Amino acid sequence: MGVEVFLAVLEGLALITVTTLGGSLAFKITGAAVSSLGTVLVFCGAVLVVILGGYGSAVGIRISGSQAAGVLSEKPELFGKMFVIMALPGTQGFYSFVCGIMIVVLSGVTRGGPPISLGKGIALLAVGVCVGIIERQSAIYQGQSSAAAESLVGRQPSSSGQAILIPALVETYAVIGLVSGILLILWISQAAF
Repeated sequence: MGVEVFLAVLEGLALITVTTLGGSLAFKITGAAVSSLGTVLVFCGAVLVVILGGYGSAVGIRISGSQAAGVLSEKPELFGKMFVIMALPGTQGFYSFVCGIMIVVLSGVTRGGPPISLGKGIALLAVGVCVGIIERQSAIYQGQSSAAAESLVGRQPSSSGQAILIPALVETYAVIGLVSGILLILWISQAAF
């Protein structure tokens, strides 16, 4: 348990470092003045949602890919049935990317407009963190359920249609996270605070 806590702390420090560097780079690229903490928080939210979702997708695909490799080593003819199941945990990375882009674009930071208020920056940071956590966890859980589905297909190749439903149920919550994030980003970016 001690090693897991240590790794979690290291992961948190890495996220903070990458977010800070990403925010600084974003200001350099856009030429925006760092006159608002809200603007920094917007970039932090965008960076965190992409990092968390991408990390979860990578772990989920590693889990499902490892199981698929084991099954395919004995039954290579099942590749077509395994491919979609194996790739499903990658969708959360795309969902996170969409939310990250929407946070930056809809906040108006890239247009060089007025500084973002602290309240709006905190709200968009919270959306980025929450959607990132949902996408990260659902990708990992989907990788585990995909591995179970691949095991089923390996034993009963005719059940691939039913097997894909196992990880697809987890996908439902990733989509709910994406839609919630989009709606919140739209509302926050248009709110007057």
